Amino acid sequence: MNRRRVVTALAGLGLTGASALAVTDRLPGLDGSDSALPLRVETMDARGSTAGQVRIPAPGAPTVVDLFATWCAPCKEQMDALSTVHEEYGDQVAFVSVTNERIGGTLSRADVREWWRTHDGAWTVGLDPESDLMSALGASGLPYLAVADASGEIRWTHAGVASTATLRREVERALESGSASGTPRS
Repeated sequence: MNRRRVVTALAGLGLTGASALAVTDRLPGLDGSDSALPLRVETMDARGSTAGQVRIPAPGAPTVVDLFATWCAPCKEQMDALSTVHEEYGDQVAFVSVTNERIGGTLSRADVREWWRTHDGAWTVGLDPESDLMSALGASGLPYLAVADASGEIRWTHAGVASTATLRREVERALESGSASGTPRS
């Protein structure tokens, strides 16, 4: 391998690593804190949701955060577990599903509402076109789940589809932890 190829390869690795850090908002000293949470997300009028804003995680309550997109087939599958667990714990736990899709062009609010209704969404649905929440959680794909305890500490995260039993177990753990803070688990 010649010297030029080695230098090019090393430069590429450096750029890739820095890009990954920037995308996940993990550059040291970027904002002087370890997390961008809590943050506010725009909410929309849909079944179980009203237009406005929501703080994530919810203050004083365990929170289930679901990152989804209307084009994402596994996100449709994830809605079954979310709906079941919401029916069981919706009065004790805040649920919020957030899409990072941009409204306008080929996707309208009506499209999101229709997807939401079709897949039995019945809790807060939010819009985050700049992917601030995705970045704050370090999510690199969809669907992505996070569970925070009542103090706002992220206790569990999961990339991909989580089963109803797994989601139920993590919600129970968040409820049991009360307002005690601890180390997040992945």
